[in-house]
Amino acid sequence: MSTASTSPRLADNPAVDRVHRFSKRIAFDTNHPGGIGVVLKRLIVTSHGGDVAVEVGVVAVSTGLCNESVLNYACARMRTATIAVALCALVLVACSSDNSEELAALQEKLSAIQTELAQPSPTTPSTATPAATGRRIAFASDRDGNPEIYVINADGSNQTRITDNPEFDSFPSWSPDGRRIAFVSDPGSNRDGNLEIYVMNADGSNQTRLTNNPGWDSDPFWSPDGSRIAFESDRDGNVEIYVMNADGSSQYRITNSPGINTEPSWSPDGGRIAFRSDRDGNDEIYVMNVDGSNQTRLTNSTGWDGNPSWSPDGRRIAFDSERDGTAEIYVMNADGSNQTNLTNNPAWDSSSSWSPDSSRIAFVSTRDGSKDLWGIYVMNADGSNPTRLTNNTASDYSPSWSPVQ
Repeated sequence: MSTASTSPRLADNPAVDRVHRFSKRIAFDTNHPGGIGVVLKRLIVTSHGGDVAVEVGVVAVSTGLCNESVLNYACARMRTATIAVALCALVLVACSSDNSEELAALQEKLSAIQTELAQPSPTTPSTATPAATGRRIAFASDRDGNPEIYVINADGSNQTRITDNPEFDSFPSWSPDGRRIAFVSDPGSNRDGNLEIYVMNADGSNQTRLTNNPGWDSDPFWSPDGSRIAFESDRDGNVEIYVMNADGSSQYRITNSPGINTEPSWSPDGGRIAFRSDRDGNDEIYVMNVDGSNQTRLTNSTGWDGNPSWSPDGRRIAFDSERDGTAEIYVMNADGSNQTNLTNNPAWDSSSSWSPDSSRIAFVSTRDGSKDLWGIYVMNADGSNPTRLTNNTASDYSPSWSPVQ
C-alpha cells in the first residue's frame, strides 16, 4: 500500500488538525507490547466524536500501518456512530484505493448524513412502562446536530437538553444527592480546548470546570457520600485512574500500571472502585480499594470486558463484554462469580446504569433501529422486559440514572 497518495485526501478535513493533540500519547505508547494496533484502539476507546475515525486513519496512514481491522474497530467504538461509519468508510478508501469516483460517492453520502443529523429531531412519545415518580436518567445525544447532555424521566417522558456547547458534552454522572451532574467536555471545543471534567446543577446551570491540565480527563464517577469524584486521565503519560475532591481540589492518582486503567465505578459502601484494565493483555474488570491497594481481577475472558457498574445494593456489578462475539451486558456478583449474559441478542448492547432500588438497568442498544444509531433502553435486573425510552434519528448514549427522586 502506498501512503503517499492517500495523505493529501485527508489533509483538508478539519479533524486532521486535532491529530497533533494525540501525538504525545502515540509517541509514548508505540513501544507497547501489544503493538501499534493496541495504541490506535486506545485512541478509539478514549475518544468520543465521529471525526476521530479520520484522526485514527491519519495516524495509521502516517505510520504505514493502516489496516481494515483497526479501522473497523473505530467504527464499532464510536459514540456518534452514524457519522463515524461514514468517516471510517472514507478512511478505508483512502488507505486502500485510488478510486476517486468511489471516494467522491462516499463523501457525498457523508455530507447527506451530516445534513440530516443537523436537523432537530422531534421527541417521540414513549410507550415504556412508567417508573417511580421523579426518577430521571441523564444521557448524551447528538439529536440537535451536536453531542449534548439531556435529562429524561425514567418512563421516557420530558426529554430536556441541559447543555448547549458548540462541540461535545457527554458522560454525565449524577451526584448521590441528585443535585449535580459531573460531565465531560470535548477536546477542540470552544470551552477550553481540551477534554476536561465539569460539574453543573441538575438543571444545567452553573457549569464549572473541575480539571485543567494538558492531558485529557474523562469518565467521572462520584463517591457515595458526594465528597469525591473518581476519573481517568492521561496527564502523566498513561491512562490511569485518579480521585479528586468534588470541588476539583486534591487530584491524585490511585493506579500505576503499564496498561490502560479506565472507567471507574465507586462501590455503594465507599470502600472500593471497579475499573477496566488491559494490564494482563486483554481488557478485563478489576476492583481495588479506594486508595489503589489490593487490585484484583474479576473477569478473565477472551473478549473485551469493560464499563463496570455497581448495583446500588452493592451485591452485583453489571458490565459490557464481547466474549460471545458481540457487545452484550452481563452481570456478576461483586466477587466476580456467577457471570451472566442479560441481553443476549445480535445487536450492540452496552453502558449499563442501575436504578436506585437495583431493580432495573438503563443501557444503550441498536436493537430496534439502524446498526449505526444508539437508543436508551431500560430492562429488569434479570434482563427481562427491555423497553425503549428514546426514539429518534440520532444517537442517544451514556445513560446515568439519578440516585434520588
